[in-house]
Amino acid sequence: MGKPDGNTGFIRLINATRFSWRGWSAALRHEAAFRQEMAATLVFVPLALWLGETGVEKALMIASWMLVPIVELLNSAMETVIDRFSDEHHPLAGRAKDMGSAAVLTSLLTAGAVWALILFF
Repeated sequence: MGKPDGNTGFIRLINATRFSWRGWSAALRHEAAFRQEMAATLVFVPLALWLGETGVEKALMIASWMLVPIVELLNSAMETVIDRFSDEHHPLAGRAKDMGSAAVLTSLLTAGAVWALILFF
C-alpha cells in the first residue's frame, strides 16, 4: 500500500494530527479504563507539579504517570484489532490480551514506584 499523492510536509502533519485526535476520541468514547486514567491525569499532573521539589522530580513523576495512558492506548488498539478479526475465543488471542493487560499493570507499578521513591525516600 503506497502513500497517497500530496501527503507530504504540512499536509502530512495535518492528517497525522487529525488521525491522532480521532484515536483519542475513540479511546475516550469506547474505553472506560482510558477515561479513568485521563481523570487521574487531571489529578496527578498538578499534584506532581506541587509535590516535586526539583524539575527532574516533577518531570519523572509526570512522565512515569503519562506512560499509563500511553500503554493503555496501545493495549486498547491491540484488543480492538483482535476483536475485529474474530469474536471466538482463541488461546493466542487470549494470551495477547493478557500480555497487553500486564503491560498496563507494569506501567502502573512503575509509576507507583517512581512516585514512592521521590516522595518517601
